[in-house]
Amino acid sequence: MPETLIPPETPTPSESETPVQVETSAPAEPDGQAAPDPRSGAGSTPADTPAPDGTERLAPDGTQVLVPAPPTRHSRPLERLRRLPVRQIICLVPFALVAAWAVSNWSLVASGVSRLGGAHTGWLVMGGVVTGLCWVAASCVRQGTIVERLPTGKLLASQFAAGAANHLLPAGLGAHVVTLRFLRGCGIPLDRSTAALALYSLVEAIARVGLLVTLVLAFPGALRLDELVPPGRAVFTVVLVAVVLIAAVTVVLLVARRLRRIVFDFLRTALTDARALHKKPSRTLALWGGAVAFPLLQAGVLVCVALALGVSVPWYHIVVAYLAASIAAGMIPAPGGIGSVEPALAVALVMVGAPLVVATATVLGFRLLTVWLPLLPGVAVLAALVRWRIL
Repeated sequence: MPETLIPPETPTPSESETPVQVETSAPAEPDGQAAPDPRSGAGSTPADTPAPDGTERLAPDGTQVLVPAPPTRHSRPLERLRRLPVRQIICLVPFALVAAWAVSNWSLVASGVSRLGGAHTGWLVMGGVVTGLCWVAASCVRQGTIVERLPTGKLLASQFAAGAANHLLPAGLGAHVVTLRFLRGCGIPLDRSTAALALYSLVEAIARVGLLVTLVLAFPGALRLDELVPPGRAVFTVVLVAVVLIAAVTVVLLVARRLRRIVFDFLRTALTDARALHKKPSRTLALWGGAVAFPLLQAGVLVCVALALGVSVPWYHIVVAYLAASIAAGMIPAPGGIGSVEPALAVALVMVGAPLVVATATVLGFRLLTVWLPLLPGVAVLAALVRWRIL
C-alpha cells in the first residue's frame, strides 16, 4: 500500500495564553523630530508640524484633520474689511440718503423758504409746537395696540425716528419697520407685533375717513367736488374700485391655500389682541384717541401755516381739505407722500377757496414743518437708536 503522508499538527495556543503584541517605536530623527507615521505614507506630514495649505494630515488619535490654509496677501484686505465698524457705517447711510434727497430737491426747498420769508412768525412757531404733538399722538396709538406697557421715552424716540424712516421708504414701510424692531426689542413676539402694526393701520384709516365724513356732513359746502368730478361719477368710481379690490382679494384667498391659512392665523391673532385691548379702558382711549388726534393735529399744522400766510379760508374748510388730500395721497406708495401730498393738498386748498399761489406757499410751509425740518434730527435719533441696539 502506498504510504499516506499526514501533515504535522500545528500547535494551537491554549485558552490561558494570549498573543502578545510588541510595539516597536520608530527611531528618533537626528534633529530630534518624530518619525513620520507609516500609516500616512512616505510623504505624510507629522502631527506636530504644519501641513501644506488646505491639506489633510493624521491627528495623534489616527483621525484625518483638514489643515486650513494660512492667510495670504490676497485675504488680508478681506480681514481688514471684517474688522471695520459695520454698525457705525450703517448708521451713516440715512444721512447720505437725506443729503442726496436735499440736493435733488433743492429748488423746492429754496422756493418754500423764500415764500415763507414774509409769514407771521408766531403762527409758524405754533405750527412747530403742534408738529411735536403729532409724535405724542402717534406714540399713544402705538401703545394702544399693545397690552404690555412700553417704555415711554424709548417709545417717543422710536416714533420720532420712525417719522424720518417713513420718508426714506415707500408706503409707510419705514415707520412700520422701525416700530416692528422696537416692539421686538421690547420682547413682543413677532406675530403679535405684526398684528399691532395691522391694527394701527386699520384704526388710523377708520379714524381719518370717519373724521372726513363727519366734517363733510357738518359742512356740506367745504369741498366743491363738482369742479373735479361730474355729479354722480365719484360715488360710482369709488364703488367700482371697492368691488374690484374685494373680488381680487377673494379670488387670491380661494386659490392659494397656504396664503389663506397664513391670513386666517394672522386675523385670529389680531382679533384676540384687539379683544384683549378693548377690555382695558386706558388702551382703548390711547388707541382711538390717538388715532383721532393725529390727523387733527396734522391738519392743525396746515391751519397754522395758512393763518401765517393770511389765507382767507375758514379753518374747518382747511381741515376738510387736509383729510381729503391725505386719503387721496395715501393711495400712492410714495416715500412719506413726497410728490403726492403736495399736489393733493394744493388742489384741495384751491377747492375750498384758496388762491393757487397762496395754496402752493401754504403746502410748502406745511411740508417744511412736518418733513424737512424734523428730517435730519429724526435721522440722527434713528442712527442713535440703531447704535444703542434699541432698534
